[in-house]
Amino acid sequence: MNAIMMLIVILIPILGGALVPLIPFKKRNHRLIFVETIVVVNFILVFSILMNRPESSFTLMHFTGDLTISFQLDGLGSVFAALVSSLWPLATLYAFEYMKHESHERIFFLFYTVTYGVTLGIALSGNMITMYFFYELLTLVTFPLVLHTLTREAVLAARKYLYYSLGGAAFAFVAVIFMIVYGTGEGFVLGGTLNIARTGARVNVLLLIYVFAFFGFGVKAALCPFNSWLPQAGVAPTPVTALLHAVAVVKSGAFAIMRLTYYCFGTEFLRGTWAQNVVMIAAMITIVYGCSMAVKERHLKRRLAYSTISNLSYILFGVTIMTPMGLVGALSHMVFHGIMKICSFFCAGAVIYKTGKTYVYELEGLGKKMPKVFGIFTVSALALMGVPGLCGFISKFNLASAAIDSENVMAYFGIGALLISALLTATYMFSILVRAFFPETGFSDDSIKDAEDPNWLMLLPLCLFVIAIFYFGLHAEHILNLFEDIAAGKF
Repeated sequence: MNAIMMLIVILIPILGGALVPLIPFKKRNHRLIFVETIVVVNFILVFSILMNRPESSFTLMHFTGDLTISFQLDGLGSVFAALVSSLWPLATLYAFEYMKHESHERIFFLFYTVTYGVTLGIALSGNMITMYFFYELLTLVTFPLVLHTLTREAVLAARKYLYYSLGGAAFAFVAVIFMIVYGTGEGFVLGGTLNIARTGARVNVLLLIYVFAFFGFGVKAALCPFNSWLPQAGVAPTPVTALLHAVAVVKSGAFAIMRLTYYCFGTEFLRGTWAQNVVMIAAMITIVYGCSMAVKERHLKRRLAYSTISNLSYILFGVTIMTPMGLVGALSHMVFHGIMKICSFFCAGAVIYKTGKTYVYELEGLGKKMPKVFGIFTVSALALMGVPGLCGFISKFNLASAAIDSENVMAYFGIGALLISALLTATYMFSILVRAFFPETGFSDDSIKDAEDPNWLMLLPLCLFVIAIFYFGLHAEHILNLFEDIAAGKF
């Protein structure tokens, strides 16, 4: 029964979201209650499965040979499913207030809720074919969300997002084919499913395919040079960009690369090769590039988008270390960055919603008018910088420790990239806070006299995110023990 439940938790948001524009709700509140009920019930069901993890996989469809659509819940999938299911109900609650004055709200919540189910499909996939199917489907269901406002900027951003995502998926599909030919035919297995006996003299070809797939899946993870779609997608409503940048799309790209590296090709096959050096260098370049661009960016959401580009490659850097400790560091930053970044994006969204101001230089004096929002933003900013006592420090420390422990000279340069990024992160985040709390001499607050903190629908998720940032910063031992068990194949 638990095995079938994996399919059920995927279908509930997909089918429930599809019903949103079809049911003739008499009042807006009725529709909101319906949507929130779906995501909360699914949250409960997902965690009930996590607490009673099915021992076997569930095959939904069998094509031919080893080609199946199947689902399994292993340690890695459990972490991603838990992250998605924990953040989605809060993000939906926030969206109720933010979308109150937006048009096409029914269509918005249709795709917003369906995306939840599709992302869970990626987390619970039992093999490459299944993951690739949901990975492609994720592009199709998030495309209308980027396009939602139907402005010229939204059309251009959605078009670029679609082209980049489909192009990256095409590169990744090559790896799917090669894994079918050269794999053992099993589902995801820590250590990889590559049948070394079949590779023969084609080792370099397979390494090249791995690099292609790494960059292919890396498009959604905003890896250089395929990251320009992410800042441009900031034209979408904030509830969309927060999920694009913190949970659904970008984390799906990072998650797929974890599967590709640790569960398909295997680190024993990849470690010490030229392919490892190529992908590690790409991750390090992206770390420095993203935070460098964030320093010069004046648009608030785009600045946070470049910050996301940098932080996503923290995760990829951990993956490219290709050791158990590297996977622990990648997993910890995947989870903690999700919490930190959705918090900072929702703070930015609250400012935009209450004041209409979208540029950093327009934030003068807002710290006094919106103390709760900017107080919370300060905590998320400090966490992103890696200040001790907050969760960002834990994940960055794990990544640096993994790099040192690997004894890989190339990984040592990654520590330098992390230090440069920490300095630049402090620069671009503190410049926001300084403007908000310490306006220039002669500043008049007449232009912001009506600014105020938002209502509880926006503040409740923000407060819970701050609690999580502090909790994991001070009591991370339990979740890190879980990550270590996953990296060791014990869970």
